[in-house]
Amino acid sequence: MLRQLAIRNVVLIDSLEIEFDSGLGVLTGETGAGKSILLDALGLALGDRADTALVRQGQDSASVSAEIEVGSDHPVVGLLREQGLECDPGEPILLRRSVKSDGGSRAFIGASSVPAGTIREAAASLIEIHGQHDDRGLLHPRGHRALLDSFARIDTSAVEAAWARVTEIEHSLSAARAAAAEAERDRDYLAHAVGEIDALDPQVGEETTLSEERSAMQAGAKAGEALEGLDELLGGSEGALAQLRQAARKIERGAADHPALAEALAALDRALIEGHDAEDKIARAAEAMAYDPERLEAVEARLFDIRGLARKHRVEPDSLADLGEKMRAQLAEIEAGGERIEALDAELKEARLAYSKLAEELARKRRDAAGRLDVAVAAELAPLKLDSAKFRTSIGQAEPGPTGTDKVEFEVSTNPGAPFGPLTKIASGGEMSRFILALKVALAEAGSAGTMIFDEIDRGVGGAVASAIGERLARLAKESQVLVVTHSPQVAARAAHHYRIEKSQDGESMRTVVRRLSGEERREEIARMLSGTAITEEARAQASRLLDAA
Repeated sequence: MLRQLAIRNVVLIDSLEIEFDSGLGVLTGETGAGKSILLDALGLALGDRADTALVRQGQDSASVSAEIEVGSDHPVVGLLREQGLECDPGEPILLRRSVKSDGGSRAFIGASSVPAGTIREAAASLIEIHGQHDDRGLLHPRGHRALLDSFARIDTSAVEAAWARVTEIEHSLSAARAAAAEAERDRDYLAHAVGEIDALDPQVGEETTLSEERSAMQAGAKAGEALEGLDELLGGSEGALAQLRQAARKIERGAADHPALAEALAALDRALIEGHDAEDKIARAAEAMAYDPERLEAVEARLFDIRGLARKHRVEPDSLADLGEKMRAQLAEIEAGGERIEALDAELKEARLAYSKLAEELARKRRDAAGRLDVAVAAELAPLKLDSAKFRTSIGQAEPGPTGTDKVEFEVSTNPGAPFGPLTKIASGGEMSRFILALKVALAEAGSAGTMIFDEIDRGVGGAVASAIGERLARLAKESQVLVVTHSPQVAARAAHHYRIEKSQDGESMRTVVRRLSGEERREEIARMLSGTAITEEARAQASRLLDAA
């Protein structure tokens, strides 16, 4: 509910604060007093385009704030919290806009600066403004389906859940197909790589073992080259040991006659013993270092194959076996991917079938509700001097979505035999306002924004029609706050709260003021609306009768 509107430096208004209450409130005043300025100012606070023409002459800026009361469970509370804006339970929401004379503007919700679009989105669920040039609310087809559902109390949650299931499977299927397509491109490579690894059959630790074996054989070969000829040097007929034995025999013959040679002979004997020992050890070493050249060639070939394949796949040799397992798993996934796609295809068919059944049932409920709504609106048209007009709720085919497959649009025909068409294109300004009222009354139980504002909905009508408009506005005001800019005394008499908009001289400038009327002031204002500038006793009596009847 709109609780307060505060305006600073907007056109003819220098400073104005208006307190509003629940129920039906009317704003009256002579033409040119500034009623449209109030609505323009409110529109600015609700997110309309910031127009520098609103800034009062001689001022640098203008500002408007609207204080709106909402319940803690109102959808706008969740919307604002999604935007990171705090809403204290029980506290009103303050929407504020300012515009500078040079064109700059700012928007605030509470103390937080926000884009104007955020205010506009929040205000859409708080206040509806309906006028002869209104292009929002009931006149916008995109909201008609939700209004019909609300009128019929149709629960669309099952269809929404079914559609969510369809889209979920579609996304999974799309991802699975993309993954399968990508994997299919790798199939030949993976199969070839797995074949190479399987053919080589590398074992963990094998590269290290082969490397060590190769190194040992290469070292033996090098040492073997150093031993070549040693057997001739030591044990040959002309070798060192033969020479030592020959020397020992010569010394042995003279040692009996020369005891001093006995020590030399003993030394030679020891040398021969050590020489034979060395000969034996060299022989054993040569035997130990002996290798099979074919084995070395085979070891090197295997080692080079393992290392080459590891380099090809950019892994360590010991990781080749694990890589093969991973590639085999990828190949298996490719095969399983086809099965997964088949399974998802089947799931999607079932989900779409379930969605279609629920959407068809929803469409049937909407068609039934459309008939009831058409009857309800038709009952309101004649009293509003729309006897020749017809209203229908058109239901066509729309793209499947979370709210079904129905395109809902309210259409009218204003003359007998005339084709139906959108309200905005078929109805005149006055007719449009009355159609909006008829719709609002028919949809009253479906819920509306907390505040509805009607701008001169009674233009061009009077008498019984104006009285019917006032009666219907009063009915709407039982469920929502309704504010009406009106020139009709019949409508004004129905109000619970009456505001008079006046233009007054302030020095050399004009200013707009708003006064809240009660009692005798109300009777005088309604009498003025009945008779004009010169208020007659007859007009006062008629005003009293209107007030008493209301």
